[in-house]
Amino acid sequence: MKQAILIREDLKMDKGKMAVQAAHASVEAVLKSDKKLVSKWRSEGMTKIALKVSGLKELFKYKQIAEDSGMKSALITDAARTFFNEPTTTCLAIGPDEDEKIDELTGKLKLM
Repeated sequence: MKQAILIREDLKMDKGKMAVQAAHASVEAVLKSDKKLVSKWRSEGMTKIALKVSGLKELFKYKQIAEDSGMKSALITDAARTFFNEPTTTCLAIGPDEDEKIDELTGKLKLM
């Protein structure tokens, strides 16, 4: 069991901002997920992977693929209170779900 967090590389977020956006995505996806999947994921150590996507278009592509595959996801748009000048979509969490499902969807992406 694992969760994938896809982060836009083009935004050049500092490490702190990136960490907070990834945390928002992770929590939101877990809240949307089936309790049995979350329980299994928690019992296995709550594995997460942070992956790079080039930009918004690629992020939306993976969101659509996740939805088409029946996996829960959470797209995060920053409210522009600190780092950005306008609301900006920053990242997407997929899962938690079975390793094989996550790997099939995101296996070609590189680690952040």
